[in-house]
Amino acid sequence: MSLLVVGSVALDSVETPFGKAEDVLGGSATFFSASACHLSPVQLVGVVGSDYPMDQLRPLAERRVDLAGLERAEGRSFRWRGRYRHDLNVAETLETHLGVFSNFRPKIPAQFRGAPFVFLGNIDPRLQLDVLTQVEKPTLVACDTMNFWIESRRPELLELLGRVDLVTLNDGEARQLSEKYNLVKAARWIMSRGPKLVIIKKGEHGAFMFTEREVFFAPAYPLEEVFDPTGAGDAFAGGFMGYLARCRDLSEANLRRAVVYGSAMGSFAVEKFSIQRLLEVTPAEVAARVRAFHRLVSFEQELEA
Repeated sequence: MSLLVVGSVALDSVETPFGKAEDVLGGSATFFSASACHLSPVQLVGVVGSDYPMDQLRPLAERRVDLAGLERAEGRSFRWRGRYRHDLNVAETLETHLGVFSNFRPKIPAQFRGAPFVFLGNIDPRLQLDVLTQVEKPTLVACDTMNFWIESRRPELLELLGRVDLVTLNDGEARQLSEKYNLVKAARWIMSRGPKLVIIKKGEHGAFMFTEREVFFAPAYPLEEVFDPTGAGDAFAGGFMGYLARCRDLSEANLRRAVVYGSAMGSFAVEKFSIQRLLEVTPAEVAARVRAFHRLVSFEQELEA
């Protein structure tokens, strides 16, 4: 079952303690698609400039990512340059050039509008709201956001919360949005504004999923080497939404499994720069890592005397 993603398609230049990469594929929709396509067909809507290396997107198209909604506009593509020091949870932005992304107005192709699962990547809430006027009764709508939109577009973001089923954000953004330090209270505050589900990502410390009745936590996979954390959150979202789109099951148990699939795909994303590792990973590797997550958190409860 198809999965629609609307977000940025960019070129990243990244420096970490383990190396550098120049003008590699980046952007929220790119990482999301490279992750989700292992589990479900993906329909991508975004914009690139006339300078974008379109041939580098061919591997995504070969992996069930439909690029019919990717607009090519005259001008320079969205570019981001960042650096990570030894705290890989914190990115230092060195340069941001929005290029054609500054005038992006999502146009959902007719063949994409019936997608039952919709993910609104980290873009202006006004554009996210506009997308919702173009789609037809999706089963599940999820959105991402960031501190910039929380501060500059708060009224529109609060309106958006009333129209989506799921919000994904990191712990700092959850606290900023809710103005509550405790993450349980922050999640409850966000859910009171409309979403039935809230996922709070904590980087190398894992992710919480809050539902009306339960809280579920999945740790981050313990990796010996992390080369580039850029896009890990979008890869998590891609794995989560891709699994739900594949199963079409929104039960509590399946939502938990989706969080583990999201964590697994996010762990692959950080093993190499850009989406390189996500393009290499095999179904067998995905299944093995999900089993490893199960072993990581499973234990036998001691019988009471």
